[in-house]
Amino acid sequence: MPPIESIDSNQSDAIEVFKSLSASADEFEEYANPHAARIAAIADQLAKSFHLGARDRFSLRVAALAHDLGEIVMNRDYIRRPGALSDDERIDLARHPLLSEREAADSGADRGAQLLVRWHHEWWNGNGYPDGLRFEQIPLGARILRVADAYASLTDARPFRKAYSEQQARAHLLEWTGLEFDPRVVKSLLALDPFKELKGYAQEPEPPPDLNVLADEIMERVQHLGEQV
Repeated sequence: MPPIESIDSNQSDAIEVFKSLSASADEFEEYANPHAARIAAIADQLAKSFHLGARDRFSLRVAALAHDLGEIVMNRDYIRRPGALSDDERIDLARHPLLSEREAADSGADRGAQLLVRWHHEWWNGNGYPDGLRFEQIPLGARILRVADAYASLTDARPFRKAYSEQQARAHLLEWTGLEFDPRVVKSLLALDPFKELKGYAQEPEPPPDLNVLADEIMERVQHLGEQV
């Protein structure tokens, strides 16, 4: 993972603790490749593009590593099962950010990281969970984590589906920009220079996306949504 500037030894120890915990969550969710650590790297690159300070980037990285620890506590078979979730299962799964927040706290995460874990499934339009936050009510770190989590999840294989290509994942982010995702964060992800964790695991080759076209479409949505923010 790219290094965090100005990280001290205590923070470095904390990162190692949460990397170990995140590996257990990856195993439970049956990701074929490191997942939470990949999200942490993508989120950190996005945080740098927004000029977040070292402390905020550290909290975001911890949150990325801890974001799904609650799923281990829940231990539900449907998390890895093929097929759509029932309404009851969706309601049940919506508890996992709260449980992950608690697990992060018990494992020594700072309060900023805990709240990013709590809010990593909040949607830009207010239709997320657990608190129904919208727009700028959602901290920037949580909005970054939502986009990084979605991209990393889509571009890796799950027990119930193949990995999306990078182009398909970018198209999904664009489709849900202004609904699930903060348009500015999506635009920033599409503009990132290539690095290891941004590369997906789909087997089929794909042509490189026209990022300028995607960015223009996103900014049109930003302008359209401007009066709502």
